[in-house]
Amino acid sequence: MELIRVCIADDHKLFRRLTIAYLQSAPRIDSNIMEADNGRELLRKIRNNPVDVVILDISMPIMGGEEAAAILLNRYPNIKIVMLTINDSPGKILELMNQGVHGYLLKDCEPEELVIAIESVTDRDFYRNTIVEKALKYTERNVKSGRKRLLDDLTNREKEILRHICEEFTTKEIGLRLSISQKTVENHRMNMLQKLSARNTVGLVKYAYENGLLPNN
Repeated sequence: MELIRVCIADDHKLFRRLTIAYLQSAPRIDSNIMEADNGRELLRKIRNNPVDVVILDISMPIMGGEEAAAILLNRYPNIKIVMLTINDSPGKILELMNQGVHGYLLKDCEPEELVIAIESVTDRDFYRNTIVEKALKYTERNVKSGRKRLLDDLTNREKEILRHICEEFTTKEIGLRLSISQKTVENHRMNMLQKLSARNTVGLVKYAYENGLLPNN
């Protein structure tokens, strides 16, 4: 099993160290967890020490999480970003999702949820929890009355795969359910990203909500 390499950027040292201590007990996470006081230090450290997942606070001195996330998404598109913050504003969550972050957690979440989020963004490219769900419902309500249906942009197979993505199935699981190869699933996902000008899977999920693709919408 390949371990997940993690870096956490947070200016509160006690919180950061306690979070690291907890993550080091998770079987799938590399115990050699990097840490940074701010976004600038984070970027400097990962330049020569690649990681798979970055955990970012929004409010940090010198360089905050939003600016750091924008740079990470541009320079290191394969790194997954999980925001870990106290800001529960749906507008802020949607803003960061539009930017391309892969998960969003509040600092009062249960410790095990952070592990779940790290594993989810690694395996599925995004993590959908209660606060993200509320933010997606919020944007869906705001656009529903006057939205233009854009689902004709996708083939029936792509819509089917996107529904499974929103239900948090992995590429392997989707392939098994639809009796197609993982490569075919990934090709469809890449085609959808290109068609919809989405940065990553988070953009696809947001599109599905905005266009009423999910059964409960």
